[in-house]
Amino acid sequence: MINDLTPLQIVSELNKYIIGQDNAKKAVAIALRNRIRRQKLPPELIDEVTPKNIIMIGPTGVGKTEIVKRLSKLVKAPFVKVEATKFTEVGYVGRDVESIIRDLTEVGVQLIRKEWASKVEDKAKQLVDEKIIDYLFPISNKRKEQKTNLLDGSFYPGIEEEKKESFDILTKKDEREERFERTRRKFKDKLEKGELENRPIEIEVEENIQPTVEVFSNSGIEGMGINFKDILGRMFPQKRKKQKVTIAEARKILIYTETQKLIDMDEVIRAAIDRVENLGIVFIDEIDKIAMQEKSYGPDVSRGGVQRDILPIIEGSTVMTKYGAVKTDHILFISAGAFTTSNLLI
Repeated sequence: MINDLTPLQIVSELNKYIIGQDNAKKAVAIALRNRIRRQKLPPELIDEVTPKNIIMIGPTGVGKTEIVKRLSKLVKAPFVKVEATKFTEVGYVGRDVESIIRDLTEVGVQLIRKEWASKVEDKAKQLVDEKIIDYLFPISNKRKEQKTNLLDGSFYPGIEEEKKESFDILTKKDEREERFERTRRKFKDKLEKGELENRPIEIEVEENIQPTVEVFSNSGIEGMGINFKDILGRMFPQKRKKQKVTIAEARKILIYTETQKLIDMDEVIRAAIDRVENLGIVFIDEIDKIAMQEKSYGPDVSRGGVQRDILPIIEGSTVMTKYGAVKTDHILFISAGAFTTSNLLI
């Protein structure tokens, strides 16, 4: 559906939520369509096309942010909104501009994971129902297979009487197992009908232990692009604990666990990076606050420094994230500001 959207259709969808601002709607629709068209070009031409970015000028409350939010929801694109004044030059205390791309990539991974989770939701529900039945009626691990091959007359003379007794025991065991299976099926039917939702049940869940670590860095923990929680989580084995909840609550806990098992995270990350690079949208608000003319005294780490750092990302560069390298050449950057106190001619 995304590939079939034309600028007119995009503007028509935006008109359902935003009144006026026709020029802005038209500009974002064309910019997005150009990125979609670029992906349809032959491989030898795809890197030759450089889509343009957008700058919006207008006072607070005219709908600049809402246009971009609705656009990202329409095409299911990764989207982040940041304020230019919250960043500082690389090397100083505070967030550097590369954290924008790291945040965008994280949004993309969560977006793809959610989409893929919806595809395997039905299968996950079936697995969860089976697991709940197993908690209600656990199958004993002590049931051992009868080694009937040892009950052969060639091994022990006069064993026929013992064989008859053993067959009687096996018959009774089969009857007990059949009754057990009938009971399981009966409760499974009730479970599917939702008749057991308030029944308490004891399940096993992974114990959520938050490892603590102190890191001293000028650019902050996110500036390092490292998730220490994941690293420490892999170093120490996951502990499991028993938790008593209702079946309705257990289903919510277990369905998340089973869904994650069915999803290939390597494929999710590859798909997320591809979508971020080709359809990602970054909305930079208050861009006019860092567009002031530089003063002659001292370094301005939150204005001039941010300008110098943000330009290479907008023009196209590669940013390292914990999921891998992300190219920013074709990400749609939309800057916005009132420009009421700026002496610059835009």
